[in-house]
Amino acid sequence: MSEHLLFGLTLLSALGSGLIAGVFFAFSAFVMKALARLPPAQGIAAMQSINVAVINPLFLGAFLGTAVACAFLGIWSLFDWPGGGSLFRLTGCLFYLVGTMAVTIAFHLPRNDALAALDPENPEAAGHWTRYQREWTAWNHVRTMAALLAAALLTLALW
Repeated sequence: MSEHLLFGLTLLSALGSGLIAGVFFAFSAFVMKALARLPPAQGIAAMQSINVAVINPLFLGAFLGTAVACAFLGIWSLFDWPGGGSLFRLTGCLFYLVGTMAVTIAFHLPRNDALAALDPENPEAAGHWTRYQREWTAWNHVRTMAALLAAALLTLALW
């Protein structure tokens, strides 16, 4: 791989990781808190709507595109070992792939699927909503930190 392509892909991955960290941070910092202030049926309906709206080319392009770039860069870093920035690049890619992608697949998607099947007006929905908010937000903190660390490490790999 040419040095220009490696630099560009690393930069793109660092920026993508930072962008995704910002999205996750917004949810941890205020979106979930705002939804928690709503009556449960409204909070559930709002989150159900968010979970549908997030499936769009802009978000998925950044989220999945960064994952693809990180997978490629991580593999390249193993072949380039111990080349300049390989340790930072590999570690940053692992933070993104494990801390954002794997956590999303293992912890967020199942909760989102269960929430999608929930009738917001069902009296039992309030208890599910309280548990959903607590668990979803706790794991979102993990995703936020992982994406932020990935952005920082990938940025360091550029030096």
